[in-house]
Amino acid sequence: MDLDRTRGFLVADISGRIVGRVECAMYGREQNVPDALAVRSGFLSRRRRLVPAEAIAEIDDRTRVIGLGVQRETIRVFL
Repeated sequence: MDLDRTRGFLVADISGRIVGRVECAMYGREQNVPDALAVRSGFLSRRRRLVPAEAIAEIDDRTRVIGLGVQRETIRVFL
């Protein structure tokens, strides 16, 4: 999966509930390969969720939606 091109995509959990919108790709283990997404949960919200690449079930380029294979409550929140 190419996480660099997902900026602005909507993210939905396994139940179809909207988690938020992708703000940017996050890099961790390898310098040039993103392994997570920073997802902002609201328009004026400062809270973001860290969605690991392992939690992503599918990316639909046509509808610009990322489907997760986990519930929203299992995703870590950070500021």
